[in-house]
Amino acid sequence: MAERSRVIGDRLAQWAAAEPDRRFVCCGGPWLSFADVHERSDRIAAGLADLGVEAGERVALLALNRIEYVLAFFACAKLGAVQVPLNTYLRGEFLRHQLGDSAAATLIADGPGLREAARLAGELPALRRAVALDDDDLPDLPVEVVAFEKLEAAAGPAPRPPLSPSDLAAILYTSGTTGLPKGCMMSHGYYQAIPRPYFENGWYGAQDTILTPFPLFHTSGQAITLMAGLTEGAALAFEPAFHAGAFIRRAREVGATVLWGVGAMGMAVLAQPPSPDDRDHDVRLAMWVPMSPDDQAAFESRFGIPVISEGYGQTEATPITMNSVVGIRKRHTAGRPTSMFEVRLVDDDDRDVPVGEVGEIVIRPRDTDVMFSGYWNRPAATVAAFRNLWHHTGDSGRADGDGFITFVDRKKDVLRRRGENVSSMELEAALLRHPAVERAAVHAVPSALTEDDIKACLVLRPGATITPDDFFAYAKENLPYFAVPRYVEVVEALPVNAMGRVMKHVLRESGVTAATWDLDALGLVIGRDERR
Repeated sequence: MAERSRVIGDRLAQWAAAEPDRRFVCCGGPWLSFADVHERSDRIAAGLADLGVEAGERVALLALNRIEYVLAFFACAKLGAVQVPLNTYLRGEFLRHQLGDSAAATLIADGPGLREAARLAGELPALRRAVALDDDDLPDLPVEVVAFEKLEAAAGPAPRPPLSPSDLAAILYTSGTTGLPKGCMMSHGYYQAIPRPYFENGWYGAQDTILTPFPLFHTSGQAITLMAGLTEGAALAFEPAFHAGAFIRRAREVGATVLWGVGAMGMAVLAQPPSPDDRDHDVRLAMWVPMSPDDQAAFESRFGIPVISEGYGQTEATPITMNSVVGIRKRHTAGRPTSMFEVRLVDDDDRDVPVGEVGEIVIRPRDTDVMFSGYWNRPAATVAAFRNLWHHTGDSGRADGDGFITFVDRKKDVLRRRGENVSSMELEAALLRHPAVERAAVHAVPSALTEDDIKACLVLRPGATITPDDFFAYAKENLPYFAVPRYVEVVEALPVNAMGRVMKHVLRESGVTAATWDLDALGLVIGRDERR
């Protein structure tokens, strides 16, 4: 194959020319080859161009995992359009912010996504057109709506503007900490750099078949996994939805050699009743991040699958550290810096902390186009993050004498639940729109399934009352399912310091009290079929 292009559409064209029949991707249906994806995404790009989509224009994608998502991703990349993948469970203000901030002119969405967007149509002045992935009843949108099939029926050819690895391919929103979520600008080159350390450290191999339920709107699905196929030729099986009881069977069906998901998924698979078929598979490695060493051992013993879980990164730069499948490995750490980054641990004055002491993780790229290009329309935030010529992650860690880094905590006020980052500021703002709530503060509570559960502490308006059912009905209507607090406590006042800032460490120390509602225990849970 000729020198590998770091422009996404050109790299796909190289594969289609060199190995057209090599299987590339499936998503709940038949496998598509490189030639299939190249030819179909060409037609879709032509269809988008016929609608008026141009290079640099933002195209938002709002749908569950499906093969059309993959095709639309490559079509946008070929046109030079900037893809904006949206979490499929966003609702209300959460969705309006990302569509509005990106000024997306085109929305490609499934039925639930279009219906949610229709609720906000009057607040999205930049939106000019929508593409419907499904044939069900379409909502009333004040813009042109066309069927996805119409795009793929386009005759073409599509415009192919000259692109470089530094050109923008996508805007991925990451949880806000001092404000609303910011859009990370992701270049063509960064996308293709992301899988490199996974191959270098043995997590992936060019001949692997990777099975993952990671959503295609997420960096783990769209960049770490999809780009592993594009850059090295790995075959990719995306699950439309995660089902713990069927996951090992699905591995057999697709011929998976690598499993890839968050630790909570691995724990859910492990929690299934033992089966005689537990070791009937060809899987060589399970990537469950994070998972404790003891749980890794339990998974390995039962399924006969080695597990690796130790890595660290963020949308802005990933992977920053990771352990290697071979060689020295410390399972209680997040591994050592990858080949793409210099890594330091510093104090508040950006001075290096001694080995073993906690400091903020800061990084600097060793190559071009291996991390994000800044925050969309937020130059001040970009400069602040890159102060003193090092990107400040906002996360704390400690290093040992061998250079292994242990993640300690998030300096940023952000929660991690169900594999998703949740901005506490954004969640608190949403809770304050409840007519009974005067003040709100949220914080993390340790979860038995790894990551966090969320507790909300509420101060009510004078004379107002609220019940668990009232709160849950509001949260279900106005929050993504993963941001709905499990625990809720009505308090007389929030603890504040002299500056009036809520002292969340005091709330965390109180934890789950006798006065706290446990919505899960009360049966107030959003079912899988109610998430959208």
